[in-house]
Amino acid sequence: MFKKVLIVEDQEIMNQGILNTVKELNIPEFDYVTYCDEALGRISTALERENPYDLLIADLSFDKDHISQKLHSGQELIFEAKKIQPDLKVVVFSVEKKAKTIDDLYKIYQIDGFVSKARHDGKDLKSTIRKIFHGETVVPQEVLNMMRHISSEFNEYDLKLLELLAKGHKQNEISLYLKEHKMPPYGIRSIEKRLNELRDIIGAKNNIEMIVICKDIGLI
Repeated sequence: MFKKVLIVEDQEIMNQGILNTVKELNIPEFDYVTYCDEALGRISTALERENPYDLLIADLSFDKDHISQKLHSGQELIFEAKKIQPDLKVVVFSVEKKAKTIDDLYKIYQIDGFVSKARHDGKDLKSTIRKIFHGETVVPQEVLNMMRHISSEFNEYDLKLLELLAKGHKQNEISLYLKEHKMPPYGIRSIEKRLNELRDIIGAKNNIEMIVICKDIGLI
């Protein structure tokens, strides 16, 4: 089992729950802090003293107070921590529900596991830590299901729209392409309507964000 763990959580009740889980796993050394800046400092100091942390357990969001911070989120902490300790194992423990945001944690920030704060989160956290210790990357089933659901909403017409949009084509150019290749509806208003619907399905604010998300989940 892991020998040294750092917990970063600004909610006292949640901290206690994580601490109980760590103790139940018989992890001999653990620290917890409530600020991301302090967490990064501890990770750096532990490395300098040749006694690094094996595992980081971090939330994503932290309440602002009177103490000024350079790092304002779990994502920023993980990014900086990985810079100085690339092999650090990371579990995110958060209320985050958006599948795309969680998917980004794996693809961009290279986390090893995600646990949702919920009724049985202690059990899930314990299981996740054990699996990560044995070399697994733990992706919640609900996230996998959501990403599959998003993919299933798109047909051949939708994928062509996204492909042309990703290549930089304007809507009038997309309309001409669809008309030439007999892929109705190819009216500009119809194209605009469908793009709006696709953005709603994905949860994107604009076409650029939609294209980025679709590339990330392998649709285009």
